[in-house]
Formats: sequence, C-alpha cells, structure tokens
Amino acid sequence: MTITTVFLGIIGGQEIIIIAIIILVLFGGKKIPELMRGLGKGVKEFKDASKETRDTVNKEKEDLENAINSDKKERKNNHKDNEKDSE
Repeated sequence: MTITTVFLGIIGGQEIIIIAIIILVLFGGKKIPELMRGLGKGVKEFKDASKETRDTVNKEKEDLENAINSDKKERKNNHKDNEKDSE
C-alpha cells in the first residue's frame, strides 16, 4: 500500500472542502495566492536541486566508469608488454 493510497483513502472530497474553508478563514483571500506562490517556488527549487544532484551523480558515475575502463586497458597493455619482454 503506497502513501498516496493511504492519504487519498483517509481524506475525501468533503474533508478537502472543509480544509480549504479553514485555510481561507485563517489566512484570508489575499494571503492565499502569496502562500501558493511561495509553495510553488519551494517545489521548483526542490525539483531543481534534485535534478542537479541526479546530474552530478550520473557524471561522477560516468567518470568512475571511464577511469575503470582506462585502468583495465592500461593493465592489459602492460601485460602484453611484459609477455613480449619475457620472450
């Protein structure tokens, strides 16, 4: 069972309307757009940071794979050179 299923199972349409009314009463009609803009900016910053982290991890992974492949090629070449020298 996922969190979304649990969350949507607990909160129905009537509860969402009641919560919206409570928020409207507490913050007023003028403050809600400001709150939503702030929430939107926060979500956007989170997504940007998440993408940046993902890109950094992928770049480091590629660099590590390239270093490993380079090391393997170097060892293979050294091994071939050693075999030629021993002949």
